Amino acid sequence: MDYSELHEDRKRGTFDFPIELYYVDKNDPRYQMPLHWHLEYELILVLSGSFTLSLDGQIIELGAGDSAWIGDGVVHGGTPHDCVYECVVFDLGTLLHDTPLCSKSAAEFLSSENGFSGALKKGSEEAELADKIFQAMETEQKGYEWITVGLLWQLLGRLIKSSSGVSAQISRNHIIRLKNVLTYIRNSYKEPITLTELAQVAGMSPKYFCRAFSGFTGKTPIEYLNYYRIECAGEKLTLTKDSVTDIAFSCGFNDMSYFSKTFKKYKGVSPSAYRR
Repeated sequence: MDYSELHEDRKRGTFDFPIELYYVDKNDPRYQMPLHWHLEYELILVLSGSFTLSLDGQIIELGAGDSAWIGDGVVHGGTPHDCVYECVVFDLGTLLHDTPLCSKSAAEFLSSENGFSGALKKGSEEAELADKIFQAMETEQKGYEWITVGLLWQLLGRLIKSSSGVSAQISRNHIIRLKNVLTYIRNSYKEPITLTELAQVAGMSPKYFCRAFSGFTGKTPIEYLNYYRIECAGEKLTLTKDSVTDIAFSCGFNDMSYFSKTFKKYKGVSPSAYRR
């Protein structure tokens, strides 16, 4: 799978246990988290440092010991700050389908419009349950699959009971339009892209589009395009033996000086140093 793809479309875990654990530190080429979404649910746990998380345009600051629950279809991404974090991604739809005791309230709670996405602060019962889920997945002791699923249901029950998720800062219609723009960037980042093109994809005037996009991502459209291109270049530098020049051109840069300058802006080192 090309992780840089915005809409992740992959199977998690196994058919019987559709849950996967990811451990991410500074040495991981996927350390940064560009905006993306998927049909599975996700838990993030910050082990050290801090993480600035965006959920459908809502910015949440997570510190060590904090977790976040992310619903399906929610556009999310963020910036780790001297951070080590873990992610558990799970197909809750499959788990619900295989659980006859699933109530109507749970199904309603998990719908895209009503579902919770937000922080589980360290010390809360919800955060403690999330921490136990990660522990079970890390140790993989005998019976951990049953323990993990049981803890997920306990956490879901707590979330349904408290149900006070973050509220979207922009309308659902705008989120759909901006998803289209992010998908366009994912599919066309190798080619020249103008602000006018992106505004047309969003169905907005350039001025209004810039304001909406910046509010959603924290970056101007062109800043985000360059950020996304550099993330793709960083992954290719790590995972392929292609030359720096070839990678720069394949990621939409036709000026090596500008590529090197932009790469260092986002990665802190030159492309060659990053590869080493």
